[in-house]
Amino acid sequence: MKGSSLPPDDNAVLIGWKEYVALPDLGVVRLKAKVDTGARTSSLHVASIRTLADLGAGSAELEVVLAPDRRHPDRLVTAVVRQLARIQVTDSGGHRHLRPVIETTLVLGPVTKRIRVTLADRSTMLFRMILGRKALEGDFVVDVARKYLHSHSPSSAKPPSALRG
Repeated sequence: MKGSSLPPDDNAVLIGWKEYVALPDLGVVRLKAKVDTGARTSSLHVASIRTLADLGAGSAELEVVLAPDRRHPDRLVTAVVRQLARIQVTDSGGHRHLRPVIETTLVLGPVTKRIRVTLADRSTMLFRMILGRKALEGDFVVDVARKYLHSHSPSSAKPPSALRG
């Protein structure tokens, strides 16, 4: 339906081109994220990364320091995460970077789901997080003309299976 802002089916949650999300596994309760359907993978800003243990086969235990609020860079969150791999990512400027990949829980509106995220220095970027296609698929439809359709509320979030009845 041309001009409609309704999701194409009852299972998809309509979101705008930017939304507030939570990453409860990392201790982040509110983070402004840009929804980027042009990006395959999601990316999260880290102020610093320290390897705590090499677990072999590309896996490691990392200590990451996050600065989720651009306006308050002194408000830091520290988390211990497991690096699943390191992958080559090409940024919007065509530059290739080797980035750590982690898996974490995303809360966006009524949806709670596990997503993979690359860790990068996004300190010069407007958004501390990019939500790529792989994080969006199966659960969300994006209306590029709208923003902030969901205030995050982790206690009211339901797993994607609950949305499918």
